[in-house]
Amino acid sequence: MSVIYDRVALIGLGLIAGSMALAMKRAGLAGEIVGTARSAETRAVAREIGLCDRVVDTAAEAADGADLVVLCVPVGAMSAVAAEIGPVLKQGATVSDVGSVKGAVIAAVAPQLPEGVHFIPAHPLAGTEHSGPRAGFAELFDNRWCILVPGDADRAAVARLRALWEGIGSNVDEMEADHHDLVLAVTSHAPHLIAYTMVGVADDLGRVTDSEVIKYSAAGFRDFTRIAASDPTMWRDVFLTNKDATLEILGRFTEELFALQRAIRTGDGQHLFDYFTRTRAIRRGIIEAGQDTAAPDFGRTPSKAG
Repeated sequence: MSVIYDRVALIGLGLIAGSMALAMKRAGLAGEIVGTARSAETRAVAREIGLCDRVVDTAAEAADGADLVVLCVPVGAMSAVAAEIGPVLKQGATVSDVGSVKGAVIAAVAPQLPEGVHFIPAHPLAGTEHSGPRAGFAELFDNRWCILVPGDADRAAVARLRALWEGIGSNVDEMEADHHDLVLAVTSHAPHLIAYTMVGVADDLGRVTDSEVIKYSAAGFRDFTRIAASDPTMWRDVFLTNKDATLEILGRFTEELFALQRAIRTGDGQHLFDYFTRTRAIRRGIIEAGQDTAAPDFGRTPSKAG
């Protein structure tokens, strides 16, 4: 493929930014990739493994002269980063992000950007429980969705950013910010909170020892622990910035849980069977859509398990 942006700046060099850098290199979509991270250790690792063409010390230095700047930092840090890069952004540049929340990101970032800069929030629905610059891999976005939240942004700039995400393997859709945050509360945010809670319950339950939890973990609990291994800073910010949608979904979840609790207590096997049959169909739909595999243990091999 041909170059879409002459210079791309990645602010923050974790799993998503690292995977973007590798995927852009794979497809030849960027003339130059410049990266930076708050931690000197992270910058040193990125330089060591050749993650970017250049790794610089500050966000402003990375953004200066860039055609596309992607904020790959926790949601809670985006306002400060946007304020730092705002004065050096060139006219016609595009600023985007990869945050899991959109309403709060727009409120934090948009006021910091100058006129003539295109702000197009984005959210790639891809990831693993691993973090840091060594965690990235070029195939992360292949056949995964990336949601753009362009608002009233220039359509030519939106088309250009869409082409980049499609070029690194993503399917691309567009949403309004509020709808995005509600959808993600259902599909990502509440499930993560439930996973953290279930692992916390196992840790707090005195009648089950830690060694028993580890030794006898079945597939369902192992998947909870995999989700709960995700970056604590990122998920703290997600819940604090998408609290309304997450609390709405948690309220619905609690209602469903009480209904199941009642069915178990009263021996209502038909309710349980009907409920599990309906929810099983959703799992089949995810597989049919190509967003997961029907292979045993989610397609993991022994070397990739965990």
